[in-house]
Amino acid sequence: MGLLRYTAWRCLQAIPVLIGIVTITFFLTNAIPGDPVSIMLGPTPSAEMVEQVQARYGLNQPLHERYFSYLAGVAQGDLGHSIYYDVPVLTKIIERLPVTAYLVFSAFGFALLTAIPLGVISAKRRNEPVDHVSRIVALIGVSTPSFWIGLLLIILFSFQLGLLPATGLFLPWADPANVRGAVTQLDVVVESLKRLVMPMVALGTLQMASITRIERSSMVDSLQNEYVKLARAYGVDERGVVWKHAFKPAQLPVITIVGLGLSTALGGAVLIETVFEINGMGRLVIQAINNQDYPLVMGTTFMLGALYLVGVIITDISYAYIDPRVTYGEK
Repeated sequence: MGLLRYTAWRCLQAIPVLIGIVTITFFLTNAIPGDPVSIMLGPTPSAEMVEQVQARYGLNQPLHERYFSYLAGVAQGDLGHSIYYDVPVLTKIIERLPVTAYLVFSAFGFALLTAIPLGVISAKRRNEPVDHVSRIVALIGVSTPSFWIGLLLIILFSFQLGLLPATGLFLPWADPANVRGAVTQLDVVVESLKRLVMPMVALGTLQMASITRIERSSMVDSLQNEYVKLARAYGVDERGVVWKHAFKPAQLPVITIVGLGLSTALGGAVLIETVFEINGMGRLVIQAINNQDYPLVMGTTFMLGALYLVGVIITDISYAYIDPRVTYGEK
């Protein structure tokens, strides 16, 4: 089975999972106590106005009819209409998703750039002081909640030192006219990076610590393999032994933890965006739940679930690239 056929097969396998996400989210959301119409119209709306709003959003229909109607809409790319914002849910997601993607991918970049060298050096110098320091740093990173790291960073770098802004995040390619104090596009890029540093570190620390631990243990095993000893016996220099012969086979567990870490990062983004007042997907989910905006809750949950499935599929495909022994379903 070729790469394209395998990718298509994995995408087909994701469809029942997406239907399950839509089904569970729909019925759980509609089981939330309270009435979104009352929140929207206030405490004393007229009966006529309530009926109009319920009819507009289909809330006067039986639950099973609303479910099948929503499922058909999702299949056609229609995630419904937000009750609170009065715009299509997809429009709101497209507005907020780039900021969250900017934050999550930056956090993963920070985690990979720090964790992989740290894990390799730690494995190469096993039981030496640098290994002990690396393991302690990883242990602290795994044990410390992301939001707590975020609060510490705000207190230190914003309130005490005054170096970095504590709230807000925008994209580097935002219009300078919409960014306070920015005149040129370079000003926007610099200000965006300054606002990115703290949430990126807060969100990426857990990933960094997890990847460091996996990278270290995987490299320790890889460096003890027979083909590595044979390379040393043939006189290959130590740098070549580590990076050419031991490093690539050791990345399979790292790819696994990176793929599964996407769900953790998306979940962590909800807290980090709240702490740093970032208008991304995470904060949108919180606002949707607080306002009992049923379509928005279901739409954002569906989108986050779809992104997680994409991460899993990419992880599966990456296996075969890293390890030739892994095939695309061939017997």
